[in-house]
Amino acid sequence: MRWSEFADKECVNVMNGEKLGTFSQADLVIEPETGKITAILLPVGSSFLKRRSTEMEVKWQMIRKVGPEVVIIDSSVTQHR
Repeated sequence: MRWSEFADKECVNVMNGEKLGTFSQADLVIEPETGKITAILLPVGSSFLKRRSTEMEVKWQMIRKVGPEVVIIDSSVTQHR
C-alpha cells in the first residue's frame, strides 16, 4: 500500500470508538538502522490557523486493522523493549 492511499484513511481508536482524524498531516518515525517505520505522529485537534495543537504517537504495534476507509488502532497496547 502506498502512503497516499494510507494517508486518506480515518484513524479510529477501538478502545472508545473515537475518531482521531486522517493521516494526511502525520509524520513518520523511522528507525535509522533498519529503515522501518516505528510510529506515526498523528496531529490531534487544531487551532485557528490549522496548526497542530498536540500529536498522538501511534506505535506500529497499535495498528489492528487497515480497511478500505478506516485504520483501527488499539491505544491500550504498550510497546515492550
